[in-house]
Amino acid sequence: MNMNTDGLVIKENTTGENDRVITLLTRDYGIIRAFVRGAKSIKSRSVSATQLLGYSKLSLYKGKDAYIVDDAQPREIFFGLRGDIERLALAQYLCELAAELAPREAEAAEYLSLMLNSLHLLTEGKRPQPFLKAVAELRMMCLSGYMPDLVACSGCGAFGGDYMYFNIEDGSLICSGCAGREKGRPLGMGVITAMRHICYSEPKKIFSFTLSDESQKVLADICEAYLLMHIQKKFKTLDFYKQLRS
Repeated sequence: MNMNTDGLVIKENTTGENDRVITLLTRDYGIIRAFVRGAKSIKSRSVSATQLLGYSKLSLYKGKDAYIVDDAQPREIFFGLRGDIERLALAQYLCELAAELAPREAEAAEYLSLMLNSLHLLTEGKRPQPFLKAVAELRMMCLSGYMPDLVACSGCGAFGGDYMYFNIEDGSLICSGCAGREKGRPLGMGVITAMRHICYSEPKKIFSFTLSDESQKVLADICEAYLLMHIQKKFKTLDFYKQLRS
């Protein structure tokens, strides 16, 4: 069966002497693994289009046991990330996160859009890395069924205040008036407003807000903590990225 779709290479492995197995995040079929025959050949048209972080128009053949890349026309290779190890490490972490959370062999257009926008902004270097990382983490969690309930206080329905507490275990908010012994993490309203924007805004606008440097740090910490609490997995690429940042 022949299939055509757009896809981003989020993982690659060499197999045999001249072939490669790639993991793709595709618009129409979600996460799939595919063979690239003769990928090491200098004459192969699929070399750049099927390397890590390559975004391409793909023609795939679905055989009995595996997908095979028939043709790949590059649209964006994100070469700019390869000259900065820290930005490249963050990109690889986002790829690992997408591989963990995006659906298998099902439509995943919003996941792909989120990844491409994140990589474009990361390449341009116009937004701080902690900001991009936090937005991508929280939005991907929302897409994957882990959306926190940030509408109002879970106790009294209050929408805001000077600050509110966020419970990373159940994703709820509680105001200072309702907070008991188990308060969660205190967050200023700037951070809470940012989290609401990431979760509830339309895809094209999720990066369209600003925060102070200090609030960005708080946002980055809380989004990572929420993700790790619910995914219950260690990401080697995240550990490496954090080593570079420190």
